[in-house]
Amino acid sequence: MKKLLKIMFSRVFFVCLLLAVQLALLATFMYGLGESFIYVQVLLIGIRFFAVLKIINNKSNPAYKIAWMLPIIVSPMIGGIFYLVLGGNKPSRWKHKKVSRIEWQMRQYLAPPKDYAPLLSSIAADNMDAELQSRYIAASAFCPPYANTETEYLPIGEIKFQRLKEELRKAKHYIFLEYFIIEEGTMWNEVLEILQEKAKNGVDVRLIYDDFGCINKKLPRHYDQVLKKMGIKCCVFNPFRPVLSAVMNNRDHRKIAVIDGHTGITGGINLADEYININSPFGHWKDTSILLHGEGVWSLTVMFLSMWSYLTGTDENFNHYRPYLHQDGIIRAPGIVQPYSDGPWDDKAIGENVYLNMINRAKNYIYITTPYLILSNEIVSALQNAAQSGVDVRIITPHIPDKKYVFEVTRANYEPLIEKGVQIYEYTPGFIHAKTFVCDDEYATVGTINLDYRSLYLHFECGVWMYNTTAILDIKSDFIQTMKQSQHISLNFCRNTPWWRRMIRSILNAFSPLM
Repeated sequence: MKKLLKIMFSRVFFVCLLLAVQLALLATFMYGLGESFIYVQVLLIGIRFFAVLKIINNKSNPAYKIAWMLPIIVSPMIGGIFYLVLGGNKPSRWKHKKVSRIEWQMRQYLAPPKDYAPLLSSIAADNMDAELQSRYIAASAFCPPYANTETEYLPIGEIKFQRLKEELRKAKHYIFLEYFIIEEGTMWNEVLEILQEKAKNGVDVRLIYDDFGCINKKLPRHYDQVLKKMGIKCCVFNPFRPVLSAVMNNRDHRKIAVIDGHTGITGGINLADEYININSPFGHWKDTSILLHGEGVWSLTVMFLSMWSYLTGTDENFNHYRPYLHQDGIIRAPGIVQPYSDGPWDDKAIGENVYLNMINRAKNYIYITTPYLILSNEIVSALQNAAQSGVDVRIITPHIPDKKYVFEVTRANYEPLIEKGVQIYEYTPGFIHAKTFVCDDEYATVGTINLDYRSLYLHFECGVWMYNTTAILDIKSDFIQTMKQSQHISLNFCRNTPWWRRMIRSILNAFSPLM
């Protein structure tokens, strides 16, 4: 009873209840009017026609279009209205003008092409495939390549937690944190203690967290005000309101930490206890991050500051946060790093294209870890083509799911991949939340971008593409060790699935772009 009362009086229950009431009222109103007035029926047919026309002509992925057409076919009246209310992915004119500042600031403060052209030329002289991948990221995300940046691979949440605390304690000038999930508990409380101490000592401490990511018992309401009283500047991304709106689909899924401009961390690990295996609702939680030290941190800094500027409406000189201003000495490190960002409102599937470029240019192997395997046709085809061309393609997914319906869709994608030679493993100790690609001992990417439609098309995301850095072999080694703890999925395993479960998976798979 206590649990039930706690759920009933929680903010997430209240928001979901109001949304459900709105949906019910909308459905009742439309059906009632449709049965009473012929003119309303004509109007609703027009709305349905307009919705289908809009779906066909927008620039979204074809699977996303089909997933929205299905409810319109099943329930023409309600499906058409719902799409017009929830299905679009474009901000209002006012919001678009505000959001465009993010791109403008990325262009203004990150290096123009002429500045990194010599570095691209040196990459091209060594490896043309690497140069083309790097050039794509620079042209589409405005994020240039960097040399002189150390890379440290953090293969588990517990290591990331310790390294984050170590680096935070060294901060003398500023700390920037941007996270999808923050939850009160051991991990966040220890980080918060350091942040409070640093803020008292005059360090500029700023935090961005996503409201939806923290709504489900993660943080109290108005927690940003609590932090501000501690001296920590705080912004909440896209506060979740009980109003039907497509903008609520767009979340800040990034995980970024920047310390004094010269040290940065990103990857899949949020600031919550399950990520360091204190709470283990899904078995052992396996996740990863990448730590950068040097010039490459500048792109992570600009990502954070441009989002901060968007949320606060302020305008400051980003040049005051350049890496070299507070860095001790010159850093010399092999290889190239290229942090990149992706957003939902620019008609560019940057995260997906980075993955596709790596798959399509792999010559020997490509190893992938992902918590969800909800794939577009483009990625399915790329993985199948690579495997049939003799590339060793291996994917590790969770064995214990965090969302059962998503897990069924993940497993629905196994058979067509395995048939073409892709090897799939499930991490038997628990849930793997890492988002890593490593290829041919030359390339890797570590970031926040899942292999699902939400990450690839609806969220703000980030990652770090690397070429010939020291971390790449560490990522490969960790994959091989993780694979040894995983169950190999055979074609027989897939084909022996009961018919009723196959039916459920087929239905879920059809609607997977909306999950």
